[in-house]
Amino acid sequence: MTEGDSPTASGARLNTSVAHNARVWNYWIGGKDNYEVDQRVGEHVAGMFPVIREVARADREFLARAVRFLAAERGIRQFLDIGTGLPTSDNTHEIAQRIAPESRIVYVDNDPIVLVHARSLLTSSPQGVTDYVDADVHDPEAIVLSAAETLDLTRPVGLMMLGILNFVLDTGEARDIVRRLMAALPSGSCLVLTHPTYDKDVGGEGNAAAMEFWNAHATPPITARSRAEIASFLDGLEPVEPGLVPCSQWRADPAAAPVPQFGAVAVKP
Repeated sequence: MTEGDSPTASGARLNTSVAHNARVWNYWIGGKDNYEVDQRVGEHVAGMFPVIREVARADREFLARAVRFLAAERGIRQFLDIGTGLPTSDNTHEIAQRIAPESRIVYVDNDPIVLVHARSLLTSSPQGVTDYVDADVHDPEAIVLSAAETLDLTRPVGLMMLGILNFVLDTGEARDIVRRLMAALPSGSCLVLTHPTYDKDVGGEGNAAAMEFWNAHATPPITARSRAEIASFLDGLEPVEPGLVPCSQWRADPAAAPVPQFGAVAVKP
């Protein structure tokens, strides 16, 4: 897109003068739904922190492996995907419904640019359902209430929270959001998350300066966390092997290099 190609949708107000995470992330994974300002900021961040493109790809590949695991090995047939981002290839519903066509998926985001493209997420198999909820991660009760119109919350749900808790700057609040969401889901439900880290042992030391630049030049503000802080989001849940690891290495090729983005799948007992 160019600056003059702003898509519009009812009720959506797009600001294309400031780089936005959903569009920059789209740029890093090779998508077309971004603007010149997103490309400039994306290139600058990538210059400061070159591994960010690998992080973006690894996060996307982790999503595919996690959804396949939940659908094929855990028998999950319902997914609540919060912080959806812009549609790309192999979205959650496409992966799940390839394995189980009857799968039901609810996407959640509050970004106008994602809302504009939401119709691309609402392509479902005839046997299944996809829906889109315009809601904020800071209001988990509203998310659950809307999701219950499509999902049967008496049956296990795969709660997808990839790259979303890093936009909740207070760690205690982020932990509380996860707790409240999982409390609304039955035993056997699974939390799937990814989160960036500053930890040096996985190459995260460059995240601090890159995120400082991001927070000064783009929106929304973001933070990284230590492995221990991210692990606290799994409290009360049972992590699936191999536990909390760089998302590039979760049930992946043993030769996969680590990236400074942790990933995990954990089951509610």
